[in-house]
Amino acid sequence: MSTPALDSRSLIIEREMLHPVGKVWRALTQGPLIEEWLLANDFKPIVGHRFNLRTTPMAHWNGVVDCEVLTVEPHTKLSYSWNVGDEATTGFKTVVTWTLTATKSGVLVRMEQSGFRPDQEANYRGASYGWQKFLGNLDKVVGGLA
Repeated sequence: MSTPALDSRSLIIEREMLHPVGKVWRALTQGPLIEEWLLANDFKPIVGHRFNLRTTPMAHWNGVVDCEVLTVEPHTKLSYSWNVGDEATTGFKTVVTWTLTATKSGVLVRMEQSGFRPDQEANYRGASYGWQKFLGNLDKVVGGLA
């Protein structure tokens, strides 16, 4: 019998941003700012809070990501479940973890989306493309904060 953790893979993207940790944290945890760089949402940085990320529906997907906040360590770590559609068909369930580490010139932002099964290569590739775009948007949003 296999263990799901051993049969899954993670997508990790790291990017140094030349912004204070506090500004990046705000953009990761304030709903209106999350909407600017990611998706419309009803996020609250409270462990156990269930929220949705929403976009335009498309073929085989209603445009909704069901999430639950798992970890909130201010200015350091944030994680939430990321559930798309019905896992029995083309859907998938993963966990997104943000880790912020102060650097001399700003902050190292590490995004890890873990839990992709071996049969979810298309989802993994799509996430890789999407998160690169979203992190670029995050950097721009944070750059515009006062």
